Formats: sequence, C-alpha cells, structure tokens
Amino acid sequence: MDGIHDLGGKQGYGPIDRTGEDEVFHEEWEGREWGIAQCARTPGITIDWWRHCRELILPEDYLARPYFDSWAQTDFSTYIEAGWMTYEEIAAGKSLRQDLDYGEPLEAMNLQQILDEDRAHAFRFDAEIDTPPAFVVGQQVSTQRHGHGGHTRLPQYARGRVGKIHAHHGAHVFPDWSAEGREVHQHLYSVVFDASELWPEAADRHDRVYLDLWEAYLLPVTT
Repeated sequence: MDGIHDLGGKQGYGPIDRTGEDEVFHEEWEGREWGIAQCARTPGITIDWWRHCRELILPEDYLARPYFDSWAQTDFSTYIEAGWMTYEEIAAGKSLRQDLDYGEPLEAMNLQQILDEDRAHAFRFDAEIDTPPAFVVGQQVSTQRHGHGGHTRLPQYARGRVGKIHAHHGAHVFPDWSAEGREVHQHLYSVVFDASELWPEAADRHDRVYLDLWEAYLLPVTT
C-alpha cells in the first residue's frame, strides 16, 4: 500500500536501536501473540489479506503501537470477520462458548510428536504455470514506478530503479491480487540493487540490496 505503513528505506525516524539484541520479545505477551499468529490458520484469510487489513490501521494509531500490538489488532479483526470469536469475547479475555473442542493438550505431546505433526502439514508454495519466465538470471530490469491503493510487496524506495535478476524462484501467488481474494501465480525473482541506485547518498558504498519481486513489478531494460 502507498501509505505510512510502508516504512522501509524512509528517513526521519531516528537510528535503529541495536541494544538488547538477545531479547527476542520485550514483553511476555509479545511471545504469546507471535505464537498465536503462527498457530492460527483462519479459513479464507490469506497472509496478503492479513497484511492488507494491517495496512488499514490509521496512521496515528499504527505509528503509536508496538510492533506486535498491531499484529494483535489485525488478528482480532480477521478472527472476528471469520467468526472465530466475538468482540465481547475479546473484551472479556476468554471464550464465551461452551461447545469448543480444544483437542489434545500440548503438554501431552512430546517434541518429536510436535515435529512430526508439523512435517505432516508441510507443503510447497510454488506452482507450475504455463507461462515461461520473462527474465533470466543476470538480466537488467527496472521496477515499476507507480503503486496502487491496495496491498503490494514492491516497496516505495525500490520503485523506478534498475537492478539485475539474481535468481528465479518459480511461480508463487501474486500478493497484490491475493489480497483481493484472487489466487494467481506469477514468476518470482530475487533482484539485486546497488545501494547507490536506491539511495544516491550511498554513492561511495559497495553494499547491495536483494529483493524478492514478482514479474508484474518488473520491466526489461532496453539499451
């Protein structure tokens, strides 16, 4: 989305705090929220729709919330929409239903059982499509200049920039359309950019930035 939620590469927010690097979570509830987000699978709610909902948070609210707080806000809204819970249950902090089957308690499963269960549900995210890839490794490409009002994985700081195809990852669900409920696969590439191409003030640096970008975001560079 073209909005305050796309903060990548933007200046004016101060330096990144690198203290406390060993702290995965700052508060106990953040770890619980992360765990809920990993375990919950809401039918009909894709990761792209989830991200789109998160990007609907008002700017003044989004910037003032801790990172995992905006996760919880988004989770609650999608769970209510899916009928998993009600606003009254969120306010009460517990389920108000009496007919729930919680399944086998996690304490009754050992680590190997948990790993086996996880592997049993593993699947590939790429898919075979009839259209061949439009670009090859080593080819120069430029990114689209314009975004749109919906969800997109093309960050603002990388628009209208020239890079090179580093790798091809097969065809994956195109997030811009997935957020609208359409499941269409497109070729996905890793594109490498010189830092100076993205930020002119980095002209004397040798850093590079790798972005995974879908085919619709890219244009061939003509000489």
